[in-house]
Amino acid sequence: MDRDRIETVGLRWLRRLVIAAFLLVTAFPFYYMLVLSVRPVERLLLDPGSLVVGLGELTFDTYAEVVRAVDDGGQGFLTFLRNSGLVSVAATLLTLAVAIPGAYAVARLRFFGRRQVDFLFLAVYLFPSIVVAIPLFVVFTRAGLRGSLLGLVLVYISQTLPVSVYMLRNYFETIPVSLEESAAIDGAGRLGVIRRISLPLAAPSIMAVALYTFMIAWNEFLFALLFLVDKPHRWTVSLGLAQLSDGVEVPKTVLMAGSVILTLPIVILFFASERLLTEGLTGGAEKG
Repeated sequence: MDRDRIETVGLRWLRRLVIAAFLLVTAFPFYYMLVLSVRPVERLLLDPGSLVVGLGELTFDTYAEVVRAVDDGGQGFLTFLRNSGLVSVAATLLTLAVAIPGAYAVARLRFFGRRQVDFLFLAVYLFPSIVVAIPLFVVFTRAGLRGSLLGLVLVYISQTLPVSVYMLRNYFETIPVSLEESAAIDGAGRLGVIRRISLPLAAPSIMAVALYTFMIAWNEFLFALLFLVDKPHRWTVSLGLAQLSDGVEVPKTVLMAGSVILTLPIVILFFASERLLTEGLTGGAEKG
């Protein structure tokens, strides 16, 4: 074998080893969490390092306890899942409703300060979340929105909207203007051009923004704690999981079951839309 062949084969196997190593590092914690969640707590105390669950000791009582209502002796995660679902879906839909026309306007219309818009949008992320947390807390308290899911949705929109506009704007700029001009010549108005031409072509990027917004709203903890700490019936699933981790009397198997419930929807959603997410995130990287 010549040198070029040896290097090609070596790099091919090195790439496979690196991918396998990264897969092991990322998948093993989730696997161990899943194993702990289906083991009886007494078996866990006897052999905490076991990575295999026998069929005889397999149990789903921990999941039943996690989703059972608090009045019935459970942890009430069904209520937390419902709250997180409502907040995440509402934040995603409202963010898209504002980000799509905003990004299109920045990409296609000419106005004063257009070049500085990107900097203004991204400047929001120069400030840590804790810096804006107190002003938002004061404003929403005076507006009567603290402790409500609507107030939490508005906070998430303010956090995700700038980067959503930035992502969509980059993708809209990759769509040839000639396609929109052809539709305009055929008699389509501006809204018709957006609905029939721009939105279908920008579907991968819109999906990427939707997934990004949904994952941020589903996993966020700081603002949920700040706005809903005194309203347990409106807690999101991240607050519910924090409650389990702080409880000394809560078995670790129940904590792991709650962690699986928190993580699994995002994992399923990500893998189901992975191709569209990849296309959307890289679609605006090159213009042409």
